Amino acid sequence: MERQPYPSDLTDEQWEALQRAVPKPKKPGRPPKYPRREIWNAIFYQDRTGCQWRALPHDLPPWNLVWEHFGRWRDRGLIQRVHEALRTEVRVQAGREASPSAAIIDSQSVRTPQKGGPTATTPARR
Repeated sequence: MERQPYPSDLTDEQWEALQRAVPKPKKPGRPPKYPRREIWNAIFYQDRTGCQWRALPHDLPPWNLVWEHFGRWRDRGLIQRVHEALRTEVRVQAGREASPSAAIIDSQSVRTPQKGGPTATTPARR
């Protein structure tokens, strides 16, 4: 049964780019119950919505399977490598250098109380 797409689902073009960055499974075996694309769609759904893993919609693969794949891919560095490969591809398509030559680090100033030290953080004794 086909499901209705979510805004976070990969387009066909995005899926092709992602497949170029993700290595194919090494071991042949029984076919997976859920397509890899659906697992990635579930990861992107959780990322975009910020929902709890257990709150993934029921028409996506089960949350524990998605979490297991995400954790394994994260721990093996696959998520980071995919991000880097896709960033490089996008930069080259835009006619830019493959790697950024500079970075901007943003910071925020936080106002502190006039008095510093323990006086500022310790409640007054009565």
